[in-house]
Amino acid sequence: MSKKQDKRLIAGMDIGTSKIVTLVGEVTPEGEIDIIGLGSHPSRGLKKGVVVNIESTVASMQRAVEEAELMAGCQIHSVYAGIAGAHVRSINSNGIVAIRDREVTQADVERVLDAAKAVAIPLDQRIVHVLPQEYVIDDQEGIREPVGMSGVRLEARVHIVTAAVSAMQNIVKCVRRCGLEVDELVLEQVASSHSVLTDDEMELGVCLVDIGGGTTDIAVFIGGSIAHTAVIPIAGDQVTNDIAVALRTPTQFAEEIKIKYACALRQLVGPDDTIEVPSVGDRAPRRLSRQTLAEVVEPRYEELLHLVQAELRRSGFQDLIAAGVVLTGGSSKMDGVVELAEEIFHTPVRLGLPHRVNGLVDVVRNPIHATGVGLLLYALDQRAAQEPARRDWGSFNGIWAKVKTWFQGGV
Repeated sequence: MSKKQDKRLIAGMDIGTSKIVTLVGEVTPEGEIDIIGLGSHPSRGLKKGVVVNIESTVASMQRAVEEAELMAGCQIHSVYAGIAGAHVRSINSNGIVAIRDREVTQADVERVLDAAKAVAIPLDQRIVHVLPQEYVIDDQEGIREPVGMSGVRLEARVHIVTAAVSAMQNIVKCVRRCGLEVDELVLEQVASSHSVLTDDEMELGVCLVDIGGGTTDIAVFIGGSIAHTAVIPIAGDQVTNDIAVALRTPTQFAEEIKIKYACALRQLVGPDDTIEVPSVGDRAPRRLSRQTLAEVVEPRYEELLHLVQAELRRSGFQDLIAAGVVLTGGSSKMDGVVELAEEIFHTPVRLGLPHRVNGLVDVVRNPIHATGVGLLLYALDQRAAQEPARRDWGSFNGIWAKVKTWFQGGV
């Protein structure tokens, strides 16, 4: 099979604590994405979203990339990679510049974003994203696209996300060891928001909670733009660990039991349901009631959701999320999590599934793939934003080529 490389292909790599997923998408002429390849492999070298073993991480990445390339029938050269971890910080900032020719140009927008990101950040942190919330022209607020508008003073309100330099370098190093380049590092909850949230929810005010294996990522959207991001280093791995300790079973069996039988709300479990629990060593397996398992799992999920609520309260956005909470990520699939979250947040809660894509929809319509699909949609939006600039540059090159032929005596 001949492997082709096409400009219309986009690849995203979700580098998670429990698994590494590579997705390949093809951009259709209508500007949509068809997912044509997916590769997944258990992640061995990450803890709480941070690389702790480069060799193991590279091996897992290579397996995931090979699987995706085989399914898509193409060669991957570069990827949009996800980044998460407790080292991620975020701040809101603003910048003001004078508009040069009384009409806002793309250069003015770039200048005001540069002014907005001129904030003091620690030496061990680097800016990952500068996400515009809104622009203000001469006290006129709520402007999303300022290019072409008239005015004297341009102000930008932005959300700045920073991450640890060492964590970013380690991810880039691992991807390059696989023979790939990193197009861009993307914060995982920013990516997930592209795939699971609707425009109406973002406009009304919504909190996205991505519960993964090692970290729980939070993103708050108000008035159509991102207002707050945070990472809590507690997630599905802690639940697995609790089950392993409480039921005295090896971790890999605890993970299986969690996926198959666990429930986050004990009221939903029948009193007569029992499960078989393998023992450590040569001991015979035991039978325990599912109620016992729910009594282990529920307190941990309750604690996690209370931490999310405390973060919302601390940031001051708890009363502004009229559209409620959207749960996504692998650990949000468990029975009873949505019901438990509704009890804690006292607001509508739903499970977020990836949408806005075609192709392998049956496979990716799963909260596990929210970040992977989101990376492709983020990449599509970035390409669409860069297209006009490329077109302008192309037309300039065309005019310059004609001028050169005139001087050389050509037609």
